[in-house]
Parts: sequence; structure tokens; C-alpha cells
Amino acid sequence: MTSPHHASGVRSVIGVDAGTATLREADHLIHRLLEQREATEGVFACTHLFRTDERRGTTLSLAVPGPDADVLWQELVDVLPRGTGLALADRTHGPADAVGTARLAAAAPPASGRAVAYPGVAHLTGTVTVADLLDRTAIEHLVVLGAPGVQPPRTAEVLTQDHVRPEWRDGVLTLTLVPAAGGLLAPFEVPNPTPCCVDHA
Repeated sequence: MTSPHHASGVRSVIGVDAGTATLREADHLIHRLLEQREATEGVFACTHLFRTDERRGTTLSLAVPGPDADVLWQELVDVLPRGTGLALADRTHGPADAVGTARLAAAAPPASGRAVAYPGVAHLTGTVTVADLLDRTAIEHLVVLGAPGVQPPRTAEVLTQDHVRPEWRDGVLTLTLVPAAGGLLAPFEVPNPTPCCVDHA
């Protein structure tokens, strides 16, 4: 049976190139954009590193339930700075080079992408259990470094540090964990070097 936070469902994906250079900047932008929305349930917001002949940086993809895409598109056009590239299916906005990288971002999930916002992420504060990760969020699979193919017990505890960034891998939202002090597990990506965003806590 599919949980309420499962990653399945029909969503429209908007690619965004707002000129963010680092993961920290992209994380901050995602939080800022979502704070302005009344409804964020069901949204997947991911970062994507890119490099072209002309430029490199971090783009965003915002996957939203189909009916919300038009509203979000107009919100992005209104609030993002001039020079931002947007792409949604055949619709585009902004300069050609930024639109090109926005198209790449829109096409990336669920094959790839680092998820910053996703259903259930609000539950991932402090220490949680593996069962919490899998049952209360859209995270579907766990990988423990050093123990390939071994799934941790559902009662194992995970020290989130309020910073849990799973990745899309072949259509499955996957979180990589590492052993931590005291017999706990922790996400592989730590808040440093991409701390985000004390003012969004």
C-alpha cells in the first residue's frame, strides 16, 4: 500500500536557473520560494549541479501536482530576478542560455537530483527512527556506506541534524547514511559545508 508521502503521483516539473552558484545558495532559494506558498504538500524541490561550455552552477527543479503548475509558474516569473531561466514542458521564460540549463533541470527528476524539500521532510528533525524515515516521508530506500545491500533495522535511530538530503536514483528517492557516534546513523551530507538556513528554521 502506498503511504501518504510516497513519491508516486502525477507532477509537473519546472526547471529554474536563477544563477545560484552553490548548493547553499540553491537550498536558500528553495526555502525562500516555498515560504511564500500557502500549499507545499506534495512538492519535490531538488538541486542539480551543471556545467556547460559557457557556465556552471546549480539549478532547481520544482515538481508540483499538475493543477498547481500554472500558479507556481506565474509566482516564479513574478518573484525571481531578471535573467532567470524557466522551463515547463514547451513553455519557457528568460534568456536562452539560462532556459537551456533550466530545461536540463526540468528533465532530471526522478532520474537524478538532490531533494531539499519533499513530502514529510518536516518530520525529520532531531533523532528519528528508520521507520519514521520510510513511513512518514517520501524517502523510499536507504543505503548505509560500508554495508552495501544491508538495510538497517526499522528501530535504528538516525541523527538528522535537521538536514536530510536524499537523492533521486533511477526513480527511487534514496538516502545515504553513515555510522555515527553512539551507535546512531546519520545522513551522509552534513549541514557543513552547505548549512541551510538558520533563518528558515
